[in-house]
Amino acid sequence: MSNEPDDMRPEYPPELIQSGARGKYAARFRQGTNLVLIEPDLREHFPDSEAVNRALRERLEEKLRGQPNPPMQPPGSAGG
Repeated sequence: MSNEPDDMRPEYPPELIQSGARGKYAARFRQGTNLVLIEPDLREHFPDSEAVNRALRERLEEKLRGQPNPPMQPPGSAGG
């Protein structure tokens, strides 16, 4: 990061930028965050976190009830 004044937008005063602490809230953020990347072939079925959470809860309920794992379909197969 450059400290030269012409590298910074005028709406950000230099004294404000210099007073911050880098990563001040990083640990707190990581504690409450669990990010998972959804692969492209699954995005149409799981477009948001609500869809992912619903599917995971359904699967967990099945597992807790002792139901066997459903067969996995390879990506792009007709059955998936």
